[in-house]
Amino acid sequence: MRFGYVLNVVGVLTIAVGLTMLFPLGFSLYYGDHGTYPLLASMAVTLGAGALLFLFFRRESAQVMNHREGMAIVALGWFAAGVFGGLPFLFGGTFDLVTDAVFESISGFTTTGASVLTDIEAVPRGLLMWRSLTHWLGGMGIIVLSLAILPFLGVGGMQLYKAEVPGPTPDKLKPRIKDTAAVLWKVYLLLTVLQIILLLFGGMDLFDSICHTFGTMATGGFSTKNTSVAHYHSAYIDWVIIVFMFLAGCNFALHYQALKGRLNVFWKDAEFKFYLIVTVAFTAMATASVMGVNYKGFWDSLRYSAFQVVSIGTTTGFATADYELWPALPQVLLLLLMFLGGSAGSTGGGMKCMRILLLMKSAYNELYLLIHPRAIKQIKLGGKSVPREVMSGIWAFFMIYLGLFILSSILLAAMGVDLVTSFAAVAACIGNIGPGIGTVGPAENYAHLPLLAKWVLSLCMLLGRLEIYTVIVLFVPEFWRK
Repeated sequence: MRFGYVLNVVGVLTIAVGLTMLFPLGFSLYYGDHGTYPLLASMAVTLGAGALLFLFFRRESAQVMNHREGMAIVALGWFAAGVFGGLPFLFGGTFDLVTDAVFESISGFTTTGASVLTDIEAVPRGLLMWRSLTHWLGGMGIIVLSLAILPFLGVGGMQLYKAEVPGPTPDKLKPRIKDTAAVLWKVYLLLTVLQIILLLFGGMDLFDSICHTFGTMATGGFSTKNTSVAHYHSAYIDWVIIVFMFLAGCNFALHYQALKGRLNVFWKDAEFKFYLIVTVAFTAMATASVMGVNYKGFWDSLRYSAFQVVSIGTTTGFATADYELWPALPQVLLLLLMFLGGSAGSTGGGMKCMRILLLMKSAYNELYLLIHPRAIKQIKLGGKSVPREVMSGIWAFFMIYLGLFILSSILLAAMGVDLVTSFAAVAACIGNIGPGIGTVGPAENYAHLPLLAKWVLSLCMLLGRLEIYTVIVLFVPEFWRK
């Protein structure tokens, strides 16, 4: 482990975070709000800290980055982004406590959308744009972006890419990892621009269109309104966001293949079919449950059910209804979706559809072998056999995910948080969803939780966004030994 090299690259990533503050600064200057000074001061501190790390360790070099250095860079880079990303909120007086500022920032970069803001609409527009931009940057990944635009990080780039991109087997679309990162970001940018245009047609102003698009494509969920998307009371806006949330929950490699003209790639992908079936089935059950109870007509029931199912299923977290007022069945369905998440290679969180699908196939195989003990049956996905080491990694991921969920829930309960809220808050944060159930439901937020609970949940958000292993491996003693 070359600590100097790790800190040198973290310094570069910190500089990149500081430079992105120019975008919201432009909006702050245009609107003449009180976000200009906080953004300028934050940018100066962030760029200064990044430059110090970069210059102090500039003599460090690496011909080949090993996997441990890659994981350390990703984990420390995301933590640094979370800390420095909270400075605008702290300098602007949005929060008085460092804990709240860092929580909001980490929630943004990890695309969780769990907020501690009690009055969103009172925050200067420049800071709201920064809040939404953290989503968009974190959605495809700060480091994947860096690989696309900073060629000198191309050395050993696969280690960074594999440590950050969600999913058990990240897709490498191009021979060079820098080109793969660039392709993913081009697709991401194209869908972003398209959604902004469609939201403008729906009557949203440009500022709100950009912010809600950033939250949608990153499956983040930060809104500029206190009542989230429900503020607009627009069926058109709801359906546009539903479609793009669904697209953001798909594997972006499939979008790239479709743009190349291979439109049938979706129907050939086993994970996409599973993702689609679950979404349609859960929407149908939720619609049947709320029709005649919460909503009179079929179309309203379908619209609100589809929005919440896709929002929670893709781990976006936007809301058009308080689903805690719904019957028990759709609430249970939404709770299950918190663990499922989007597809591998998407911007969504959770355990990912691919893992759940393979775990189901593995469980079925065990039942089959009980009936036919002499049979030789392999687990297949898309007609290809899944290697044993991949399945072993998925089972280990599942057990660690479950263990961390239980441990974190116990910690929150020990701090005096009620049982339902403890379980729901951890599920929502480790799955990068945002709203949960109980006192952190869609009509509430996380502001009332104890300070220590917010730090536990911040760690859960990082664990979920970086696929558990990248963060938790730092706490294994063998990681630091030669």
